[in-house]
Amino acid sequence: MTKQLSTNKSYPNALKVWLYIGLFMLLVQVVVGGITRLTGSGLSITKWEIVTGTLPPFNDTDWNMEFDLYKETPQYREINEGMSLSDFKFIYFWEYIHRFWARTMGFVFLLPFIFFWLRGYIDDTLMRGLGSVVLLAVLAASFGWIMVASGLIERPWVNAYKLAIHLSIAFCVYAALLWTFLKAFHIRIGSIDIKYLKMIRVFIVLLAVQIFAGGVMSGMKAGVIYPTWPDMNGELIPQVIFNINEYTVDNFNYYDRNILLPALVHVVHRSVAYILFFLGLYISIRLIRESKNTIIERASWLLVIMLITQVLLGIWTVISCYGNIPILQGVLHQAGALFLLTAALYLLFLLGNSSVVDES
Repeated sequence: MTKQLSTNKSYPNALKVWLYIGLFMLLVQVVVGGITRLTGSGLSITKWEIVTGTLPPFNDTDWNMEFDLYKETPQYREINEGMSLSDFKFIYFWEYIHRFWARTMGFVFLLPFIFFWLRGYIDDTLMRGLGSVVLLAVLAASFGWIMVASGLIERPWVNAYKLAIHLSIAFCVYAALLWTFLKAFHIRIGSIDIKYLKMIRVFIVLLAVQIFAGGVMSGMKAGVIYPTWPDMNGELIPQVIFNINEYTVDNFNYYDRNILLPALVHVVHRSVAYILFFLGLYISIRLIRESKNTIIERASWLLVIMLITQVLLGIWTVISCYGNIPILQGVLHQAGALFLLTAALYLLFLLGNSSVVDES
């Protein structure tokens, strides 16, 4: 039932708007996920009910049942013991919105998809892209529950590594949909040196590493342990990471009982940030000077702006982490990573649709 559209024929505007709405909803989901994590709300709903979990509690009896389930969790016993029902409703709200928004995205995707598919507007190219979005979305949802379950048995919080994987998969869903969205526009530009295409690919790989490290940092609350910049509590590099005896399986597993892993991931996150900043600036400046193409110049400037913004947000977040990770800064920094990824993928898409030449 698919129809191969001509490469010279544009996709319907309605289809492009639908894809854009999907991108916006994914952005909201990432932001809500950040708020959920930073408010400690992720473990408030102890069951994964895809259908019956759509509706929240409506009366005191239902609320008390949900609260009693939460009281059985390590988070309540070790951190929130004595919490009032009204406080529980607050954290329940954010986790509920996070799950409800995910379900809503499913309906927003499915119904228009059926319509566009029946009309023959979705060709093989878009079908492959949308298929990858669906598979990644299912993976993100499934791993989301695996992540939550990791905080319902022994520890009073979710596993930092699983949180980082869940966050990375969510970013992959967004990246796959963004790439599909960009393919709906037939953008063709002039020739460009192939070395810049290779460099932006390296940049994106490093950015993926950085996003994962950021997720681990958040899960370990490493910013609270080292809330200073450019030093780390008076040290350029904490000496603990040079102590080979600290590198044990237990220290990696029980990262909350020592400072090795928070220190190590902090150093990695900061170091990769510096590399990304200067590599991104180099690529952008060279493209602005050499491309002689308005679209690429604007995309390069967008990357520059997002690099500077994200670095400043990262510094602001770290130096505000005394005692707790600040919700505003933490959420803005996470959203900034998504916008930086957007700028980098957009530039990669433009360069990939150029007539590349090897000038080495």
